[in-house]
Amino acid sequence: MDRLSNTVRPYAWGSTTAIPTLLGVAPTGEPQAEMWMGAHPGAPSRITRTGTTPTASAPTGTTPTASAPTASAPTGTTPTASAPAEQALTDVIAADPAGELGAATVEKFGPRLPFLLKLLAAGAPLSLQVHPDLDQARAGYADEERRSVPIDAPHRTYKDANHKPELICALTPFDGLCGFRRPLEAAEAMEGLGVDSLKPYADLLRAHPEEGALREVLTAILTADPAEMAETVAAAAAAAERLGGAYAPYARIAHHFPGDAGVIAAMLLNYVRLQPGEALFLGAGVPHAYLDGLGVEIMANSDNVLRCGLTPKHIDVPELLRIVRFEATDPGILRPEASASGEELYETPVDEFRLSRFDLSPGAAPVDLTAPTPQILLCTAGAPSAGELGLGPGESVFVPAGEPVRVSGAGTLFRATVVA
Repeated sequence: MDRLSNTVRPYAWGSTTAIPTLLGVAPTGEPQAEMWMGAHPGAPSRITRTGTTPTASAPTGTTPTASAPTASAPTGTTPTASAPAEQALTDVIAADPAGELGAATVEKFGPRLPFLLKLLAAGAPLSLQVHPDLDQARAGYADEERRSVPIDAPHRTYKDANHKPELICALTPFDGLCGFRRPLEAAEAMEGLGVDSLKPYADLLRAHPEEGALREVLTAILTADPAEMAETVAAAAAAAERLGGAYAPYARIAHHFPGDAGVIAAMLLNYVRLQPGEALFLGAGVPHAYLDGLGVEIMANSDNVLRCGLTPKHIDVPELLRIVRFEATDPGILRPEASASGEELYETPVDEFRLSRFDLSPGAAPVDLTAPTPQILLCTAGAPSAGELGLGPGESVFVPAGEPVRVSGAGTLFRATVVA
């Protein structure tokens, strides 16, 4: 078992206080949007294993030590006993995939950790976005590779060949948009603002069956003349500010993205407020955006995002319209199912990740979490222990497949693993 040293991503939409408050450190004044836990090549967690080379997996039972991130040692070098080697988790897994992930995980997902766990702290809206399913991701990635679109090109859509289902679990009240609402509801919301330039959209929403109405209106919004759309957004934002209530979220969105067509597109979606412990699952083709709050997020290990608005980044409208599922949906707020062991599981229809929670009580018997799959354990409250390692809020450990681990003490732990 290894204590993780994790990277915090300073995206502009991030809260300046939420993650520092959880960690018990002073804010820097800069956004701290996401803390990544896992083996994503963009910012892999780092571990320290005593008595190992930088690319070899440590023997079961070795004790990691906490350390600040540093550069990994060159391949082939041997650290001394007085200077344990800090290594990227990607390198550790690459050196011994079966030993770290378990044979079943490697057989099912390949020699990589199939999920990424995050603390996500939104202080402003994230982009309105959708993710492809697995077949769409494979086809899209192969097409862009065939056309030699550089992987870092601003107009590149598919960064890899994987899908990106997500689950967000609120640690604080958490606001978001998730899935289309019924066209009639969206039409009534637009009409309620009293903005003349929204009337054509409302008329379309009333004039066609559900799928056609949603498709036509989203297409019209995203392809509207930018200057005319900016005027519409300004008028809608002023009306939303004046009316408040159910319109208040759109006024806040427009404050962060003045003139952005995504402000109007957001009115097609369900507004959701999660309470702590509640979660949302976001499958392929479902448009969504996180607006405000702190949560634990887990996703398949992919970077494939198609944006619909609330962003200065590239929007591939034709591909977006091909990927979006134009159907009204209930957001489907998830509440965990408790088992006899005390594990509270958030059920999802994917195998790349499995997220559960333990609320540990002082004096209770230790809970055995030994599993044949890799695990990351994240503390979000209290001071529980995983084996011999004490954890505080925001601290996490990686548990290789099959390694014995028992948790105890008082606090809240999230457990991330796979279904293999």
